[in-house]
Amino acid sequence: MRSKRVTPGPGQESVWDYPRPPRVERTSAIIEVRFGGQLIARTDRAVRVLETSHPPVYYLPIGDFAPGVLVPVEGTTHCEFKGAAGYFDVVTGGASSPRGAWTYPTPVRGYEDLSTRAAIYPSQMDACTVDGETVQAQEGDFYGGWITASIVGPFKGGAGTWGW
Repeated sequence: MRSKRVTPGPGQESVWDYPRPPRVERTSAIIEVRFGGQLIARTDRAVRVLETSHPPVYYLPIGDFAPGVLVPVEGTTHCEFKGAAGYFDVVTGGASSPRGAWTYPTPVRGYEDLSTRAAIYPSQMDACTVDGETVQAQEGDFYGGWITASIVGPFKGGAGTWGW
């Protein structure tokens, strides 16, 4: 059973106001990803994917990751909205996160901004930040959402939420 929708306060967004199908939105927020004790990505050219009941997923330009950090791996999955996803191992500083990042190299129409960007599972990194705020990972790791103080739920993804 779903928890009651949290009413957003000033400067907050409710994931229950996000659309379905998802929307891609450009953001000028400074996004940083740290892994293996290193800063592996920093950008102000990310996009957010906003979908009902999910915290935003940030996609960073692949060129804004440190060289060699994203290692393509075999296998794909399919999103009913965005198309076929490809995966990367994230490797640096003696640390490795198998399939810790993904991309949509040939997304369906409306999601073209994702073709040159990769998303990261924040739960698998040392830290991910949005404008200096450390994000909380979306529970369950299936969707890879980034929770900040400006986002309210409840959030789909954890145990018992699949039927929402």
